[in-house]
Amino acid sequence: MLQERGYRFIAVTPATHCRVLDRPEGPTTLESIFGWNRPFDPDAVDEDIFELLEDAEALEAVSGRYKSKLRFSTIGDLLFAHSGFPTADQDAVFFGPDIYRFVRLLRSSLGDLAGHGPLKLVDVGSGSGAGGIFAARLLGPTTRLVLADSNGEALGLGAVNAMLNDIPSSQAALSDVLSGVEDTPDVVIANAPYLIDDGTRLYRHGGGELGISVALRIAEEALARLVSGGRLVLYSGTPIIAGRDPFFESLRPLLQRYARQFSYEEIDPDVFGEELDRSAYAEAERIAVVGLTAIKQG
Repeated sequence: MLQERGYRFIAVTPATHCRVLDRPEGPTTLESIFGWNRPFDPDAVDEDIFELLEDAEALEAVSGRYKSKLRFSTIGDLLFAHSGFPTADQDAVFFGPDIYRFVRLLRSSLGDLAGHGPLKLVDVGSGSGAGGIFAARLLGPTTRLVLADSNGEALGLGAVNAMLNDIPSSQAALSDVLSGVEDTPDVVIANAPYLIDDGTRLYRHGGGELGISVALRIAEEALARLVSGGRLVLYSGTPIIAGRDPFFESLRPLLQRYARQFSYEEIDPDVFGEELDRSAYAEAERIAVVGLTAIKQG
């Protein structure tokens, strides 16, 4: 229904979302319900919308009004369901600006493989499935997509999103990194968490003292499992400490061992600046978003 009505919504950071919600409430629209996730009166929306939400058990009562338990965001013509705002639950399925940066990295890193199938593509920590679905459509119809995540809620929404975006043959794997994935992948992609999160939310907590442990583990397991000449595309982040990039310093031995060639870049030099006020980042001068593309030896 949303697709038929031309729905579009670009997901923003939680801080921006809060600022917009603090503004006076305007008219009820599809974007206010499913994008900004504002409460609404049932008589302010079309009856078919309300009935669809009721049938899906996706309505939450709020002070005599209702909220959708799910939000929907778009990347071009693609539509993705994800958790409602705020994403406070430990197993929340988050969708924000990192997704848009991630798909730009995928486009530049995988574009030369388009039409070279069949390829087995694994999206590690797939969340909403946006990265894997975007990459599968880029690579072509013979691509076998596996959405791998340790979060069952994410796998459920990922399966829905694969159907919405014409990837009905995708597989879901309940998996801690690659432990639950069978066979050998040709391509592994990951949008790895990179912050130190006190709530250890799966989509956000990068692990270890610097928030880079999960991304390092993904890199190690992927480079070990890929076919010869296979490709890893990893999007993540790192604190920059006295001009040093501890994530790349830790990656270097893995790349020397496994990679025939690689590229590594800062995609955005300064994100989540408010995190620097926390004691966990007392030594960091900034948090950078980075992208790694590596081709395995052989």
